[in-house]
Amino acid sequence: MKNIYFLLLLFLISSCENIKNNNMSLVTIEKQAFGKTVDGNEVHQYILKNKKGMEISVINYGGIITSWKAMDRDGIYQDIVLGFDNIYDYETKNPYFGALIGRYGNRIAKGKFSIDDKNYNLATNNDVNHLHGGTKGFDKVLWDVDEILGDSSASLVLKYMSSDMEEGYPGNLNVKVIYTLNNNDELSVIYEADTDKTTIVNLTQHSYFNLSGDFNEDISNHDLKINADSFLPVDSTLIPTGEIRDVIETPFDFLQPKKVGRDIEMNNEQINYGNGYDHCWVLNNYGDGVRFVASAYDDSSGRLLEVFSDQPGIQFYSGNFLDGSLKSKYEGNYDFRSGFCLETQNFPNSPNENSFPSPLLKPGEKYLSETIFRFSIK
Repeated sequence: MKNIYFLLLLFLISSCENIKNNNMSLVTIEKQAFGKTVDGNEVHQYILKNKKGMEISVINYGGIITSWKAMDRDGIYQDIVLGFDNIYDYETKNPYFGALIGRYGNRIAKGKFSIDDKNYNLATNNDVNHLHGGTKGFDKVLWDVDEILGDSSASLVLKYMSSDMEEGYPGNLNVKVIYTLNNNDELSVIYEADTDKTTIVNLTQHSYFNLSGDFNEDISNHDLKINADSFLPVDSTLIPTGEIRDVIETPFDFLQPKKVGRDIEMNNEQINYGNGYDHCWVLNNYGDGVRFVASAYDDSSGRLLEVFSDQPGIQFYSGNFLDGSLKSKYEGNYDFRSGFCLETQNFPNSPNENSFPSPLLKPGEKYLSETIFRFSIK
């Protein structure tokens, strides 16, 4: 009888250890209140946390990543994305911090495009041009959210139905974005969409990174690499001219890691137009699926961010329009170049440039794209 009790005890101990180990492998999701919009709609925050300690917070307003805590070489976790700690600032002051962007990320010249000889007019919310989906793009809508827990990852499935002619775009567009955090410190972002009328689509994620974890420091000392032999020159309103230009012997050569600040003050027409970098690079090996496209490294913390995507372009924005007027979620304000963006996407103004990859989505087709953000220490 004693042997039976002893074996039963061993079984229970083993079972508890298995449960403990299984729980340790899970990425968890915690849902919290994040206030109400000015219209009285409740906003919720979803916190994904993996077993290593990486923590990513997402709100259903704009699909915004409000916080992204990553470990430095000393094992200290710090927030490495710019943002706010309240919904009011996201509604009223937000320069797209952490947001999902659509229907069309980046700029469309003069807010005009045509499909099958029919002309469409969009809001000109960026000087004379259309930017990031208009006055109320996907960054300013409430998304439906489902939670999915796996053995070694967790996902947030965000859904939104953009109605026909919303912000001037044709077609009822069903959009799904899936954020998945795994235990390898990777965040996958999958974009899906379908339409009942031919339309244009270009979705992206607009997090502002500062890998130092100190938002009072600018990003000039970050080492940036972009896997692109060429970039898109722009005019004075930041619309691509249609030319595809070689990066060699220009400030836009990031084929090998280079300090962001090394050439950013160079007297160069393209740099002057953007007051720094605000350009799209033509990524190498388009058509090969998800591949390495860019990396950023901060030597002070040891944090390395690698970006993988199936998209043809990446917009590197060096935070040139941050001016210190926005209060940080911690101490101080967001000053000039205190964050940078790496926005994987189709080329700006593609609807009006036949030589660029087509952004058209037709009924019966599916828009599908993936970008992966991978963190490590070196």
